[in-house]
Amino acid sequence: MPKIAFIGAGSLVFTKNLVRDLLTFPAFQGCTIALMDINEERLGFAKKMVENIAEAGGYQVNIEATTERAAALKGADGVLCTILAGDLPIWRTDLEIPKQYGVDINIGDTRGPAGIFRYLRTVPAMMEICRDIERYCPDAIFLNYTNPMAMLCRTMQGESGIQVTGLCHSVQGTAAMLARWIGAPTEEITYTCAGINHQAFYLEYKWNGKDAYPLIRDAVTNRQEVYNEEIVRNEMFLHLDYYVTESSGHNSEYNAWFRKRPELIEKYCLPGTGWNPGEYALTIKSAEKRRANWNEQMITWRDSPIDLKRGNEYASYIFNAVFGDQTLFEFNGNVRNFGLIDNLPEGACVEVPVLASRKGLSPIHVGPLPDQLAVLVNTSARCEELAVEGALTGDPRKIFHAICFDPLTSAVLSLAEIKEMVDKMFEVNKDWLPQFKHLT
Repeated sequence: MPKIAFIGAGSLVFTKNLVRDLLTFPAFQGCTIALMDINEERLGFAKKMVENIAEAGGYQVNIEATTERAAALKGADGVLCTILAGDLPIWRTDLEIPKQYGVDINIGDTRGPAGIFRYLRTVPAMMEICRDIERYCPDAIFLNYTNPMAMLCRTMQGESGIQVTGLCHSVQGTAAMLARWIGAPTEEITYTCAGINHQAFYLEYKWNGKDAYPLIRDAVTNRQEVYNEEIVRNEMFLHLDYYVTESSGHNSEYNAWFRKRPELIEKYCLPGTGWNPGEYALTIKSAEKRRANWNEQMITWRDSPIDLKRGNEYASYIFNAVFGDQTLFEFNGNVRNFGLIDNLPEGACVEVPVLASRKGLSPIHVGPLPDQLAVLVNTSARCEELAVEGALTGDPRKIFHAICFDPLTSAVLSLAEIKEMVDKMFEVNKDWLPQFKHLT
């Protein structure tokens, strides 16, 4: 029977939802769920939570829990990764140091100075996971949920031969939001979405085969409650003509238009009503709250009522397509750009439609992005390429250059100021960056 390994199983919300989804497929009855985390207390919570799901659904499943990655990976058909490298004291500096220089960041887990330093800390651990997959389950499908998605996937796919892609629920989540705005059942919506992670655009969005963009534009333009829900993204749509994935807060930090001055933040990034309008350091504030009552939250998540209805995360459908009942499944995944998007850098990590089947994962050619989108996305993709090259070579100059051209950073700071900021970020991260010899 199939074996699915969860690396970083202490990410309880992800683990709970993904295990629930997997066990709804008949092909996975009797499968083995191998839970791995370096934190034994979190691992215990995760194991009990999975046991609760199995009991509630009457599922046949073998549950293993271990702090040893090799034990979890041996013989696995599928691997899911939800790790976080480091803890609050180090990753809060990703946002606090740029803020000292006037670069105001909302989340900081994807790109820009905060995302790049998170990547530099995380990539050694991710490559260790890849090497263990090569050793213990080389034919497994590896699905990554850890951010920064694009840079990590670009590195793993370039440096390892395993089948790995990255998944982000912003694509199907935004598609459902747009359907709600125009009153369309989600099952009647089809779309083509492409770009890079968190900065992909719906090149087509159709309701029963007809272009739904006029309905979306009408809703954004004429319904104040719709405009208010996602102010940054709605402004981008009204001016760029295509709708972008991921929240307003995230996208406010990927370009130069919304966060470079305090009055712009007040206008575009604070008054929105969606889950993340763009408040500074939202992740740090959320982490501080979780830390204050961590144990109680773990118990709540573990023991909360079990909803056995399958969710809309891609992972279970992908595994089912490859080594379950082999029902084909198309999803948006993060893969290297070899002939997929014509006007983005060759070999960069892009987010495009991918077909999962018994053959594995097959990316689908999209063609060129509209010119105005290509200009924006190329900048981010090329900065990510520079950062990956810097990580692989241990060259701090490439990291500096990657941050030099980050749209928000370059809109706020001079080159000399960026260099000073990057040097300070290297200094506080030096214990996490063994590949950069200049720090030793």
